[in-house]
Amino acid sequence: MCTLASASGNVFAFVWKHGLCVPFDGSERAKALCPRGHGLGLDGVFLLNTPQSGMPWLIEHWDADGSRSFCSNGTRAAAALLPDEFQGLIEVCSTDETALLDRRGAEVGLRLPQGQDFRLMDAPKNLPFPAVYAWTGTPQLVLQVPDIDLIDLPSFAPPLRFHPELPFGANVSVMQVLAHGSARIRTWERGVEGETLSCGQAAAAAAAWLAEQSGINKWGIQPMGIDTLQLDVGELQNRRWSELWMRGAVRVLGNITLGSSLQF
Repeated sequence: MCTLASASGNVFAFVWKHGLCVPFDGSERAKALCPRGHGLGLDGVFLLNTPQSGMPWLIEHWDADGSRSFCSNGTRAAAALLPDEFQGLIEVCSTDETALLDRRGAEVGLRLPQGQDFRLMDAPKNLPFPAVYAWTGTPQLVLQVPDIDLIDLPSFAPPLRFHPELPFGANVSVMQVLAHGSARIRTWERGVEGETLSCGQAAAAAAAWLAEQSGINKWGIQPMGIDTLQLDVGELQNRRWSELWMRGAVRVLGNITLGSSLQF
């Protein structure tokens, strides 16, 4: 049995480590559970350790292709499964990245990983639109376009996803500013190799870049999913952020019993 929960349009499967009776291969489980058609159409799979008061909560995430990666929306959604006594600020180590959760009812905030390596950087030259590259725990390439609806993302994104100047590849996002403090975004995600309803780290990178350009530190960014993400860029110094927070609703969708082809 596993639990499904969502954040900003992304849906994940969550498995508690203490409830397992057999070894758990996260990569193989993700490749089985996530695909549409013969799986559940998920954005990723998480393995959750039992939280301990005063200690960072240890969790791990695998993408649909079985690769291991930090996932900000999934980490926020995981907080919805915590026992009720875990409220307010909660330190988490999510797939080796240190972040901070802020659990308040149906809304969960996440402070993006920060430090020397987490920053905005120059995008490759000669891209078709203004762009920024960022490391948020995963690589992000964000391009600012006049209208995200006019971009044919399945043909536009893959060549940039594997751009030769980006050694780790990148999630590729197109972002459109609507007004001061308001923007829309679409993302083509590595690991899924397709467009998803939301990528929290892409929205965070976009907000940091917009703050750098405009001086506006608070942004509501609407992904293709139902919920707007609220981004608060605390500080940018030498293109490195600190206190970059992302907040939004999370939902527990229910527990499911897996069929014979998906059982652990």
